[in-house]
Amino acid sequence: MPITKSAKKAHRKSLRNKERNLGRKASLTKALKTFSRLLKDKKLDEARNYFPTVQKALDKAVKQRILNANTASRKKSRLSKRIKA
Repeated sequence: MPITKSAKKAHRKSLRNKERNLGRKASLTKALKTFSRLLKDKKLDEARNYFPTVQKALDKAVKQRILNANTASRKKSRLSKRIKA
C-alpha cells in the first residue's frame, strides 16, 4: 500500500484511469462483436451501414491510446475485407 501522500494520490488516480480505460475498451469490444455478429448472420447491408461506427470506435481507441495506430489500421483493413468477401 502507498505510504506517502503523493503515492496515495497517484494510486487513486491510477484506479480512476483504470476504470475509465476499461469502459472505453468495453465499448470498442462491443462494437467489434456487434459487427462480427452481423456478418455471421449474413446481414451484409446492416454490416455495411454499421462499419463506419466500428471505424469510429477504433479511431477513438487510437486517440485515447487504448490501441496502437497500426493495430487499428490492421483491424479496419481485415474487417473491410470480410465485408467484401
